[in-house]
Amino acid sequence: MKILFQGDSITDAGRDKRNYHDMGNGYPKYAAELIRNAFPEKEIELINLGIGGNRTDQLFDRLYLDGIALEPDVISILIGINDIWHRHGSGRIETTDTQIATNYRAILERIKKQTNAKIVMLSPFLLDNEEKEAWRPELESILPIIRSLADEFADAYVPLDQLFAEALKTQPEPKYYSADGVHPNANGAEFIGKHYFAAIEPLIRAIG
Repeated sequence: MKILFQGDSITDAGRDKRNYHDMGNGYPKYAAELIRNAFPEKEIELINLGIGGNRTDQLFDRLYLDGIALEPDVISILIGINDIWHRHGSGRIETTDTQIATNYRAILERIKKQTNAKIVMLSPFLLDNEEKEAWRPELESILPIIRSLADEFADAYVPLDQLFAEALKTQPEPKYYSADGVHPNANGAEFIGKHYFAAIEPLIRAIG
Protein backbone atom coordinates (compact mmCIF):
# COMPACT_ATOMS: atom_id res chain seq x y z
CA MET A 1 0.00 0.00 0.00
CA LYS A 2 1.26 3.45 -0.91
CA ILE A 3 0.19 6.59 0.98
CA LEU A 4 1.17 10.01 -0.36
CA PHE A 5 1.18 13.20 1.70
CA GLN A 6 0.80 16.23 -0.57
CA GLY A 7 0.64 19.96 0.09
CA ASP A 8 2.69 23.01 1.03
CA SER A 9 5.15 23.84 3.84
CA ILE A 10 2.84 22.44 6.51
CA THR A 11 3.28 19.04 4.87
CA ASP A 12 6.87 19.63 3.73
CA ALA A 13 7.99 20.59 7.26
CA GLY A 14 11.71 20.45 6.54
CA ARG A 15 11.73 17.04 4.87
CA ASP A 16 14.85 15.83 3.07
CA LYS A 17 13.91 16.42 -0.57
CA ARG A 18 16.52 13.90 -1.70
CA ASN A 19 14.43 11.17 -0.06
CA TYR A 20 10.68 11.30 -0.46
CA HIS A 21 10.29 8.71 2.28
CA ASP A 22 11.53 11.29 4.78
CA MET A 23 8.50 12.61 6.65
CA GLY A 24 10.03 15.87 7.86
CA ASN A 25 9.12 17.32 11.24
CA GLY A 26 5.44 18.03 10.63
CA TYR A 27 2.18 16.12 10.84
CA PRO A 28 3.25 13.40 8.35
CA LYS A 29 5.88 12.27 10.88
CA TYR A 30 3.26 11.82 13.61
CA ALA A 31 0.67 10.31 11.27
CA ALA A 32 3.24 7.88 9.86
CA GLU A 33 4.16 6.67 13.33
CA LEU A 34 0.52 6.05 14.19
CA ILE A 35 -0.07 4.23 10.89
CA ARG A 36 2.95 1.98 11.32
CA ASN A 37 2.04 1.17 14.92
CA ALA A 38 -1.58 0.37 14.02
CA PHE A 39 -0.73 -1.79 10.98
CA PRO A 40 2.59 -3.52 11.69
CA GLU A 41 1.58 -6.46 9.51
CA LYS A 42 0.97 -4.35 6.39
CA GLU A 43 3.58 -3.25 3.88
CA ILE A 44 2.88 0.47 3.74
CA GLU A 45 5.05 2.87 1.78
CA LEU A 46 4.76 6.42 3.08
CA ILE A 47 5.76 9.29 0.79
CA ASN A 48 5.94 13.01 1.55
CA LEU A 49 6.06 15.36 -1.42
CA GLY A 50 4.84 18.58 0.16
CA ILE A 51 6.67 21.68 -1.08
CA GLY A 52 6.90 24.85 0.96
CA GLY A 53 5.21 27.91 -0.55
CA ASN A 54 3.00 25.99 -2.96
CA ARG A 55 -0.36 27.30 -4.00
CA THR A 56 -3.17 25.32 -5.61
CA ASP A 57 -1.96 26.14 -9.14
CA GLN A 58 1.57 24.95 -8.38
CA LEU A 59 0.30 21.69 -6.96
CA PHE A 60 -1.73 21.16 -10.11
CA ASP A 61 1.34 21.82 -12.27
CA ARG A 62 3.36 19.09 -10.55
CA LEU A 63 0.50 16.70 -9.93
CA TYR A 64 1.53 14.11 -12.53
CA LEU A 65 5.11 13.54 -11.40
CA ASP A 66 4.40 14.13 -7.70
CA GLY A 67 1.16 12.20 -7.55
CA ILE A 68 -0.42 10.38 -10.45
CA ALA A 69 2.78 8.71 -11.72
CA LEU A 70 3.39 7.23 -8.27
CA GLU A 71 0.07 5.35 -8.38
CA PRO A 72 -0.74 5.91 -4.69
CA ASP A 73 -3.50 4.01 -2.94
CA VAL A 74 -4.22 7.05 -0.79
CA ILE A 75 -3.35 10.67 -1.48
CA SER A 76 -3.91 13.37 1.10
CA ILE A 77 -3.97 17.08 0.31
CA LEU A 78 -3.50 20.09 2.57
CA ILE A 79 -3.28 23.21 0.39
CA GLY A 80 -4.74 26.72 0.18
CA ILE A 81 -3.21 28.96 2.82
CA ASN A 82 -0.50 30.20 0.44
CA ASP A 83 -3.16 31.28 -2.05
CA ILE A 84 -4.22 33.71 0.67
CA TRP A 85 -0.73 34.53 1.98
CA HIS A 86 0.47 35.60 -1.47
CA ARG A 87 -2.26 38.24 -1.56
CA HIS A 88 -0.49 40.04 1.26
CA GLY A 89 2.78 41.56 0.13
CA SER A 90 4.44 38.61 -1.58
CA GLY A 91 4.69 40.37 -4.93
CA ARG A 92 3.14 37.38 -6.67
CA ILE A 93 0.04 37.32 -8.82
CA GLU A 94 -3.00 36.92 -6.60
CA THR A 95 -5.24 33.88 -6.72
CA THR A 96 -8.94 34.69 -6.50
CA ASP A 97 -11.44 32.48 -4.70
CA THR A 98 -12.79 31.40 -8.09
CA GLN A 99 -9.30 30.44 -9.27
CA ILE A 100 -8.66 28.49 -6.06
CA ALA A 101 -11.90 26.58 -6.64
CA THR A 102 -10.98 25.91 -10.28
CA ASN A 103 -7.45 24.79 -9.44
CA TYR A 104 -8.52 22.51 -6.61
CA ARG A 105 -11.31 20.97 -8.67
CA ALA A 106 -8.86 20.29 -11.51
CA ILE A 107 -6.51 18.54 -9.07
CA LEU A 108 -9.26 16.34 -7.70
CA GLU A 109 -10.71 15.52 -11.12
CA ARG A 110 -7.29 14.39 -12.38
CA ILE A 111 -6.77 12.19 -9.34
CA LYS A 112 -10.19 10.62 -9.80
CA LYS A 113 -9.76 10.08 -13.54
CA GLN A 114 -6.15 8.93 -13.60
CA THR A 115 -5.74 6.96 -10.36
CA ASN A 116 -7.68 4.62 -8.11
CA ALA A 117 -6.49 6.49 -5.04
CA LYS A 118 -8.64 7.26 -2.06
CA ILE A 119 -8.56 10.98 -1.31
CA VAL A 120 -8.12 12.57 2.10
CA MET A 121 -8.59 16.35 2.19
CA LEU A 122 -7.51 18.53 5.10
CA SER A 123 -8.77 22.08 5.39
CA PRO A 124 -6.39 25.02 5.59
CA PHE A 125 -6.47 26.85 8.92
CA LEU A 126 -5.30 30.01 10.65
CA LEU A 127 -4.39 30.07 14.31
CA ASP A 128 -3.97 33.03 16.66
CA ASN A 129 -1.56 35.60 15.30
CA GLU A 130 -2.11 39.35 15.40
CA GLU A 131 -0.29 40.03 12.13
CA LYS A 132 -2.43 37.61 10.16
CA GLU A 133 -5.89 38.38 11.55
CA ALA A 134 -6.65 40.29 8.34
CA TRP A 135 -6.44 36.98 6.51
CA ARG A 136 -9.24 35.39 8.48
CA PRO A 137 -12.20 36.66 6.39
CA GLU A 138 -10.40 35.45 3.26
CA LEU A 139 -9.83 32.02 4.77
CA GLU A 140 -13.45 31.83 5.85
CA SER A 141 -14.41 32.65 2.27
CA ILE A 142 -12.55 29.67 0.80
CA LEU A 143 -13.33 27.11 3.50
CA PRO A 144 -16.89 26.45 2.21
CA ILE A 145 -15.43 25.99 -1.28
CA ILE A 146 -12.99 23.39 -0.04
CA ARG A 147 -15.63 21.67 2.06
CA SER A 148 -17.95 21.48 -0.94
CA LEU A 149 -15.18 19.93 -3.05
CA ALA A 150 -14.49 17.45 -0.27
CA ASP A 151 -18.15 16.46 -0.20
CA GLU A 152 -17.95 15.81 -3.93
CA PHE A 153 -14.55 14.13 -4.24
CA ALA A 154 -12.99 13.11 -0.93
CA ASP A 155 -13.21 9.78 0.85
CA ALA A 156 -12.35 11.55 4.12
CA TYR A 157 -12.24 15.19 5.20
CA VAL A 158 -10.40 16.67 8.17
CA PRO A 159 -11.79 20.12 9.12
CA LEU A 160 -8.63 21.40 10.78
CA ASP A 161 -10.00 24.92 11.13
CA GLN A 162 -12.88 23.64 13.26
CA LEU A 163 -10.79 21.14 15.18
CA PHE A 164 -8.19 23.72 16.16
CA ALA A 165 -10.88 26.26 17.08
CA GLU A 166 -12.51 23.73 19.39
CA ALA A 167 -9.21 22.67 20.94
CA LEU A 168 -8.18 26.27 21.63
CA LYS A 169 -11.29 26.80 23.75
CA THR A 170 -9.66 24.74 26.50
CA GLN A 171 -6.06 25.68 25.76
CA PRO A 172 -4.97 28.71 27.82
CA GLU A 173 -1.92 29.43 25.66
CA PRO A 174 -3.17 30.85 22.31
CA LYS A 175 0.10 30.01 20.54
CA TYR A 176 0.30 26.48 21.93
CA TYR A 177 -0.04 24.98 18.43
CA SER A 178 1.77 27.57 16.30
CA ALA A 179 3.90 30.66 16.81
CA ASP A 180 3.04 32.35 13.50
CA GLY A 181 -0.54 31.13 13.08
CA VAL A 182 0.25 29.13 9.94
CA HIS A 183 3.09 26.70 10.60
CA PRO A 184 2.38 24.20 13.37
CA ASN A 185 4.97 23.59 16.05
CA ALA A 186 5.45 20.08 17.44
CA ASN A 187 2.19 20.36 19.40
CA GLY A 188 0.27 21.44 16.31
CA ALA A 189 1.88 18.83 14.08
CA GLU A 190 1.05 16.07 16.53
CA PHE A 191 -2.53 17.38 16.76
CA ILE A 192 -2.94 17.22 12.98
CA GLY A 193 -1.24 13.84 12.83
CA LYS A 194 -3.74 12.34 15.27
CA HIS A 195 -6.73 13.65 13.34
CA TYR A 196 -5.17 12.59 10.06
CA PHE A 197 -4.76 9.07 11.39
CA ALA A 198 -8.37 8.97 12.62
CA ALA A 199 -9.49 9.86 9.09
CA ILE A 200 -7.24 7.48 7.19
CA GLU A 201 -7.45 4.41 9.44
CA PRO A 202 -10.80 3.18 8.07
CA LEU A 203 -9.57 3.75 4.52
CA ILE A 204 -6.50 1.60 5.14
CA ARG A 205 -8.68 -1.15 6.59
CA ALA A 206 -11.06 -0.93 3.62
CA ILE A 207 -8.25 -1.16 1.08
CA GLY A 208 -6.98 -4.26 2.84
